[in-house]
Amino acid sequence: MFGNIGSGEVIVIILALLFLFGGKKLPELARGLGESSREIKKVKKEISSALNDITGDDDQDDKSSSPEEKTKGGETGNA
Repeated sequence: MFGNIGSGEVIVIILALLFLFGGKKLPELARGLGESSREIKKVKKEISSALNDITGDDDQDDKSSSPEEKTKGGETGNA
């Protein structure tokens, strides 16, 4: 998404932020942004876990089960 931003653009953005918010307010804004990001990740993980519990889907079960366990309920593959 931001892969095309060069070092010059980053410097301009930082200077603009410093000019708009000042040196004292900028750390508070960055801290708030970090806390918000952590909270969003936490909620995303909780929602994903809840959906997996409801649907019965569990990525770890699919990876750990052997092909023999997957075919126990259906065809055995032997003719």
